[in-house]
Amino acid sequence: MNAPAITAIPYHPHAGLSAAMQACPLVAILRGVKPSEIVAIGYALVEAGFRVIEVPLNSPDPFDSIRALRDALPDDIQVGAGTVLSVEHVYEVARAGGTLIVMPHSDPAVIRAAKAKGLASAPGVATPTEAFAALSNGADVLKMFPAEQLGVDVVKAWRAVVPKHVPLVPVGGITPTNMGPFLKAGATGFGLGSALFKAGNTAEEVGANARAFIAGLAAARVEAGLK
Repeated sequence: MNAPAITAIPYHPHAGLSAAMQACPLVAILRGVKPSEIVAIGYALVEAGFRVIEVPLNSPDPFDSIRALRDALPDDIQVGAGTVLSVEHVYEVARAGGTLIVMPHSDPAVIRAAKAKGLASAPGVATPTEAFAALSNGADVLKMFPAEQLGVDVVKAWRAVVPKHVPLVPVGGITPTNMGPFLKAGATGFGLGSALFKAGNTAEEVGANARAFIAGLAAARVEAGLK
């Protein structure tokens, strides 16, 4: 018997996420954030220059936080969920007003559900096979995870074969001082976790960390020979 045909989804980047990433290619990952503090932290991030905010679903009452951010922040700020593991979670994020689905893996059903709902999709990938499979299922961004394990050389190797217009976003172990080599190797942006936010941080602390990352990104661009 012949294998069933697999229909690839043409690559059409999510307009809102694409514009946000062009404005600031840093994704704030707020693992452990509480709904009671999310709006103040969101304001601090936006004031620093961030345009993409992710609330991991293993945070307290994450859908309440996503809804609160969506209600409080301008429409051009992309608000979404991280650690999305199921299709049902995609539907819940959409109901909360989220616009972005970030995954630690690349389950095609989750990617396709996100696209069917009009949400941006950023699956986690660790091999070229996973990367190209994710793109064929409609991924907007390739989340290279974990970046500590993959490293700069892998980013450079992927950039040689992954189409230039596809964003490569390393996540894991990124700090304000180590972005330059990744950018030079071909990374598009970065997902920022504990170096930006840890559970219990105040909005003021997050704002200071965010400004350090914005400054670090500017320095990294100079280091990489980018504008």
